[in-house]
Amino acid sequence: MFENLSDRLNSTLKKLRGHGKLTDSNIKEAMDEVRLALLEADVNYQVVKDFIATVSEKAVGSEVLSSLAPGQQVVKIVHQQLIELLGGTTEGLDLKGPQPAVIMLVGLQGSGKTTTSAKLARFLQKQGRRPYLVPADVYRPAAIEQLKVLGGNLAMPVHPSEPGQDPVDICRAAVEGAKGRNCDTLIVDTAGRLHVDKELMGELERIKAKIRPAEILFVADAMTGQDAVTVAAKFNEDLALSGVVLTKMDGDARGGGALSIKKVTGRPIKFVGVGEGLDALDVFHPDRLASRILGMGDMLSLIEKAEEVVDRKKAEKLAKKIRSNSFTLEDFQGQIQQIKKMGNLDQLMAMVPGMNKLKQTNNLPKPDESELGRIEAIINSMTVQERRRYDIINSSRRQRIARGSGTTVQDVNKVIKSYADMLKMMKKMKGKGVFGGGGAPVGKKKRKKPKGLFR
Repeated sequence: MFENLSDRLNSTLKKLRGHGKLTDSNIKEAMDEVRLALLEADVNYQVVKDFIATVSEKAVGSEVLSSLAPGQQVVKIVHQQLIELLGGTTEGLDLKGPQPAVIMLVGLQGSGKTTTSAKLARFLQKQGRRPYLVPADVYRPAAIEQLKVLGGNLAMPVHPSEPGQDPVDICRAAVEGAKGRNCDTLIVDTAGRLHVDKELMGELERIKAKIRPAEILFVADAMTGQDAVTVAAKFNEDLALSGVVLTKMDGDARGGGALSIKKVTGRPIKFVGVGEGLDALDVFHPDRLASRILGMGDMLSLIEKAEEVVDRKKAEKLAKKIRSNSFTLEDFQGQIQQIKKMGNLDQLMAMVPGMNKLKQTNNLPKPDESELGRIEAIINSMTVQERRRYDIINSSRRQRIARGSGTTVQDVNKVIKSYADMLKMMKKMKGKGVFGGGGAPVGKKKRKKPKGLFR
């Protein structure tokens, strides 16, 4: 998502940076291109109009035009305004007050409320809270069973709702059920429709009145663009939403909904769904997304993702292996698995500063995630001895590994070469003291200090 918008904005702003001096004329020309890029990204027309007016007004100020790098100043203004458009600051959940705190998820059918309920429960569980999942959608076939299965996968309590029950009664009983289980957070998965109607809104209003939720989050499918914004405005009018969760942000939609929803509804985006896994829910940071859209990367998010999947003890053990030249293909496979846990490779690359520019100038292909699976299959087809001593893998062994992994001998050769190249690079880095090797040649014993000195 945002790839086309990012490319267009970067191309336009690059032209501005190339001007030694800015004029009203070239700023207007650039803003016309930015306007077109935002409209093509399906951003709300009024939102685009206000955005361009604000940026243009600030860009033609004397402070910008007289600066040493006016083009860079305009980029800074666009960046700041994008942050404001996306919400300005990161807003978390407010779960203070009576316990259990209630979070009510609302939205249209198919927006991803049930899966988001489980993802949110997982997120809160990692924060030290004790969630209680409540299936309150008695209309959609298998909705209750779906949440029970997801709760089972998380080893998390789920309220025993039945299809014939009244949703209001379910929610009222769930509050008592949560208290009995010593749970401090109630996550209510409500029913949706394919459209907004009085019956749906009436039911949601009755649930709200009965359980008094601390948070009412509107779950919107980011792929639906401006339709999601229109529906969110209607839900906000009737229920007074506290925030928005955008699902399918890892898709290839244009992203206009994300750029419009805060401005139109006045409600912040609090979370974004970035994949199918139950861990694929991220806190929404307007400043980080604005930086990624403008190709500035997002190292903070990248570091956070790495910290979530990297086991500190395993990392220390790995560093020792590298220092002692005992990094094996098994360790190589472990690193691949950790990379896969971090999420979509294309998203990860977008977080690296300058990567978008590098992709444009060098016409780099998109990362092939299936390649990681192929490498794993090849390593899995090796014997334990082969994984630990790659130098014994001769021609006949390579043929056997290729057959066992469903690949070709060329694929096997490629993996072994990549691993061997990695070992060479590690040796060079270790020689420079990167891994704490201090540059001392491996295998040489340190000279002992004479006894009696420096006790």
